[in-house]
Amino acid sequence: MKIIITGGAGFIGSALVRHLVRDRNWHVANVDKLTYAANVESLKSVSREPSHRFFPADICDAAAMDAIFSDVEPDAVIHLAAETHVDRSINGSAEFIKTNVVGTHVLLEAARRYWSNLDDAARNRFRFLHVSTDEVFGTLPPGNFFTESTAYDPRSPYSASKAASDHLANAWYSTYGLPTITTNCSNNYGPYQFPEKLIPLIILNALEGKPLPIYGDGRQVRDWLYVDDHVKALTRVVEHGRVGETYNIGGRAPIENVTVVRHICEALDALCPSPRPRRDLIVHVEDRPGHDRRYAIDPTKIESELGWRAEQSFAAGITTTVQWYLDNEWWWRPLRDGVYSGSRLGLLTPEATPTITQRADNAA
Repeated sequence: MKIIITGGAGFIGSALVRHLVRDRNWHVANVDKLTYAANVESLKSVSREPSHRFFPADICDAAAMDAIFSDVEPDAVIHLAAETHVDRSINGSAEFIKTNVVGTHVLLEAARRYWSNLDDAARNRFRFLHVSTDEVFGTLPPGNFFTESTAYDPRSPYSASKAASDHLANAWYSTYGLPTITTNCSNNYGPYQFPEKLIPLIILNALEGKPLPIYGDGRQVRDWLYVDDHVKALTRVVEHGRVGETYNIGGRAPIENVTVVRHICEALDALCPSPRPRRDLIVHVEDRPGHDRRYAIDPTKIESELGWRAEQSFAAGITTTVQWYLDNEWWWRPLRDGVYSGSRLGLLTPEATPTITQRADNAA
C-alpha cells in the first residue's frame, strides 16, 4: 500500500506513520508543514526507513499537493493535518479556518484531480479517509453517547472548522464520487503528545511541582482513547471501511476531567514518588468559554462492521503514558523550554494569550 498521510509529524499522525512503516511495511508519504505542534523527533524511529518519505508542505498549497500526488501515486490518503487545540481557536480562529476548512478543500480537490485520471482498477481501490473529532457533535446530556447519526452542533471555533471539513469530505463523495470515508474520534492520549493538551500538561506540571489547573468544577466528561488503538482503527477503516460512511472511534472510557487528573497524580506518585502527594497541586481555574459538558462515543458500528475494539484500558494506558514521559525528557524538554511552557490559553482577555516562540526547525 502506498499512502499519503497529512499531519504526519503531529501526535496522532506520527503514531500512525510509525505503525504503518514498522508494523505494516506500507510506503508512507508524510506531508506536514511543521507548525508549533509538529515534531520531527516523533519520527526518529522511522526517519531512515526507505518506506518513509517526508514532504514539508502545506495542505493549502494546491501546486504542492498536486506535485506530491503525482510523485507518490498513492492508493489512499489519510487526512489528519489540522489545527486542533480548542483554547487556541478561541484566541485565534483564522488559522483554524484556513487549515481545517480551506486546507481540506484544497486536498480534496488535489485528490479528485489525481483520482479522476486513474484507470478503473486504481479508481476502485483508492480511498480518502478524513479524520475528525467527536467535538463536532457538541455536548451530550448525562448518560448519552454520540452515534454516527447524531446531529452536528459545534460550539467552538475549532469544532466548527472540523464540522465544516467533515461536510466537505461527505459532499465530495456525494457530488463527485470521490471515495471518502470519515471518522470521528474521542480524546486521544499517549506518548509524543504536545504538552498543551490536558494529560501531558498535567504530567509535566506535576513533575515540576507546578499547579495542576482544572477548568471550572472539573466534572466535564471526555471519552479517552489510547493513540495506538486509534491508529489501528484508522488502518482498519482505510482497508475495509465502506465508502461514503462515517465511523465513530472511541475507547469506551468516559471520565470526568478531575478524575483523569487524579489518576495521573496517583500514577506519578507510584512511579516517581515525591514528599508531597501530587493531588495537593490541583487548583480549579476559570472555565473555558463555551466548554462542552460531556463527550462520549458509541463505537458499536466500527466494532461490529470492522472488528476493531480498543485494547488499552484507561488505567493501563495512563500508567504507560506517565512512564513514557518520565523516560523521554529528551523529547518534551525542548518543547517545554522553547515552545510552550504551560501558560493558560483560551481566555477572552488579550493579555492572557501567551506568545508562542517557534523553534527554527519547526517554522511553518
